[in-house]
Amino acid sequence: MQIAMIGAGYVGLVSSVCFAEFGADVICVDKDASKVEALQAGRVPIYEPGLSGMIAANTAAGRLKFTMDLAAAVSTADAIFIAVGTPSRRGDGHADLTYVFEAAKEIAAAARPGAVIVTKSTVPVGSGRQVAAAIRAERPGLDFDVASNPEFLREGSAIGDFMRPDRVVIGAESPRAANLLRALYRPLQLNDAQLVVVDLETAELIKYAANAFLATKIAFINEMADVAEAVGADIEGVARGMGLDQRIGARFLQPGPGYGGSCFPKDTKALAMTARDAGVPSQIVDAAVAANADRRKRMVEKVEALCGGGVSGQRIAALGVTFKAETDDMRDAPALEILPALAAAGADICAYDPQGMNEAAPLLPEVTWAATAYDAAAGADCIIVLTEWNEFRAINLARLGKVMRTRRIADLRNLYDPTEALSHGFAYTGVGRGKAPS
Repeated sequence: MQIAMIGAGYVGLVSSVCFAEFGADVICVDKDASKVEALQAGRVPIYEPGLSGMIAANTAAGRLKFTMDLAAAVSTADAIFIAVGTPSRRGDGHADLTYVFEAAKEIAAAARPGAVIVTKSTVPVGSGRQVAAAIRAERPGLDFDVASNPEFLREGSAIGDFMRPDRVVIGAESPRAANLLRALYRPLQLNDAQLVVVDLETAELIKYAANAFLATKIAFINEMADVAEAVGADIEGVARGMGLDQRIGARFLQPGPGYGGSCFPKDTKALAMTARDAGVPSQIVDAAVAANADRRKRMVEKVEALCGGGVSGQRIAALGVTFKAETDDMRDAPALEILPALAAAGADICAYDPQGMNEAAPLLPEVTWAATAYDAAAGADCIIVLTEWNEFRAINLARLGKVMRTRRIADLRNLYDPTEALSHGFAYTGVGRGKAPS
């Protein structure tokens, strides 16, 4: 099967290499010349565990190619996937579909008859039909189908998520489109992956509803963490007790500085706008969005309280700046609000992240950067843990304390045992672990 993937961003790149791994012939298209040239030379522009090796192997096997020539890529493709960005539109929170419709227009001009055009990008309900209408307007006589195939990839574990998915969602209303996508995903069906075949609107809503539910789950456990601190309970025990209930489950019950990344922030806002446009209240989703926005402010207040009520003139060491571990993605990372707020309050900030510093540096001009966690902590009055990288879990607290000026840890990911931190002379505050030690 021949596949054209329009967009070499996170979703397009991971999907391309995994389809190639299935044995399909994949051409991945992007308009960014530097990105395409880097990929052709074997340099991967994003950090995702396992991705670079798979790209190298499938490129060498001739199953994966990169190009800027969209017309050539789609002219022989059986399936054309649109995997371009759909960021939040400035001013109102709607998903911006500019890139989607630009891609649809170019696809219409060059697609072969019988092609199946698949939206892989996260798009609002009704977008698939709008894409079909745009293609028909551009090329009225073209025989084609439109389908929806939303992705459910977690950054940091995207390869595993693609190869061993909870489910594959296919929105298709013609036998040709449904059968083509079933055939494409047949290797996963052999491993008992569940295929959910529905209409276009249902597939599009599944993606938004899933992300909004998970975002709400994070917002809820963060709220419970605040309650736990106020009443002297331990949120780790609360989360475990909740998560063992099979109706709830343990995943996404880790309290912290709030959700970020490329999906949850924009998708919750877009779903809220979809509901509003449909005349349906979305009180739960709206509340999750508001709670997450407030979360970063509460984390700043937590750090200030640990530092005696303010951070002016104090040196702060930030461990991690990406929105989660195992990625270099800085999109909507809590660090982008927390660190500037602390700098504005007079703090001198030095940070270290295992993978994200190149991406973060232009976004955080007020921050200086260190080569290791211990270098960042040198002379610091407080350490803030913002990202749950594994190398931070095993850090030597005794060594850390020796290089600091004042031993304080604001553990916003609950990586450390409070008792151990206290035994090394640290003033410690976590999230939902009771009141900050004095």
